[in-house]
Amino acid sequence: MVPRKGCLKSMEKTMNETTCDISDKLHPDVQYLDPVYKSYGAKTSFSGRIVTIKCYEDNSLVEKALKANGKDSVLVIDAGGSMNCAMLGDKRAADAIKNEWEGILVHGLIRDSSTINKMEISILALGVRPLKSIKNGAGDSNLTVNFSGVTFTPGEYLYADEDGVIVIKEKESL
Repeated sequence: MVPRKGCLKSMEKTMNETTCDISDKLHPDVQYLDPVYKSYGAKTSFSGRIVTIKCYEDNSLVEKALKANGKDSVLVIDAGGSMNCAMLGDKRAADAIKNEWEGILVHGLIRDSSTINKMEISILALGVRPLKSIKNGAGDSNLTVNFSGVTFTPGEYLYADEDGVIVIKEKESL
């Protein structure tokens, strides 16, 4: 895969080694996300401390999280793999950028992908759908979630690039 414009600069900022390098160094103490996610945004790599949200077709907590400081953090959204509606779009992506989130992983869908692909953010999701979610305030945050072969525990670390997504217990000093 050819890096997108501006990507090399972003990768230097967030990751000094690739997921392959980290895997080689730390295997078997690495979790590997199933390779079913699509990449959106102008950045193709990110890493950070895991922050979790579990919600189903309601993005109220997603909006709240992305409007808070996300420096050095990755938002992991367990939307139950729902293919019915998007959990975030360009407005929430803009919030993520403004509040310094490193990246977002969505076990569900997004929308506004054409606009997001021009933004300096990296989002991994199962796909796209134009229908927005509801906002009833349902869901939980800061809990351990499991999907796509990985257990995501708040405070552990996620690394993502063109080769995949891995999770390790402690920040790798690379």
